[in-house]
Amino acid sequence: MRIRTFALASAALTTALVLAGCTPAGDDSDAGSMPGMDQSATPMMPTESSADANTTDQMFVQMMIPHHEQAIEMADSILEKDGVDQRVLDLAQQIKDAQGPEIETMNNWLDDWGVEATAGQMDGMDMGDGMMSDDDMAALESATGNEAARLFLEQMIVHHQGAITMAESEVNNGQNPDVIDLAQQVIDGQTAEITTMQELLGQL
Repeated sequence: MRIRTFALASAALTTALVLAGCTPAGDDSDAGSMPGMDQSATPMMPTESSADANTTDQMFVQMMIPHHEQAIEMADSILEKDGVDQRVLDLAQQIKDAQGPEIETMNNWLDDWGVEATAGQMDGMDMGDGMMSDDDMAALESATGNEAARLFLEQMIVHHQGAITMAESEVNNGQNPDVIDLAQQVIDGQTAEITTMQELLGQL
């Protein structure tokens, strides 16, 4: 059911990207309004400005919310363990602190657009973009010490790579400048974190 659910969501996203690429920039037939984002603020929160959002923007937000939620779940799992390298714990906390406010921002956008979140937030959804399976999550939950640290880093690298792929599609096909800005921040921030995680793996 998880894989079939993702297949439907992925097909919808692919269709959205194709349509976005064929839709003139001025076409707002399926666009809504959304709050802008104060790029100088950390964490980033909506402002009072609004802009059009196309289908790609909406699907990216719907799918990135559960993606971020799972990253936080993974971070919480490693943060609860004893005997884990402090550098790994610090990175997990950094991921949690960054992605929590982004989830709030994206949920606010969906509310503003009048778009349901359920298309991308189905419980246990496996979207194939770096998402961990139930078995992956169970393995992380049961691991301890350095084994847990290594597993967390390996899983999170894959998870980040999936998020980057999704964000690159948004940058290339999205319309809303604020959503595109968030996608670019995902690319930049998570690329840097992958480098850090790869270095940590070599040191554990």
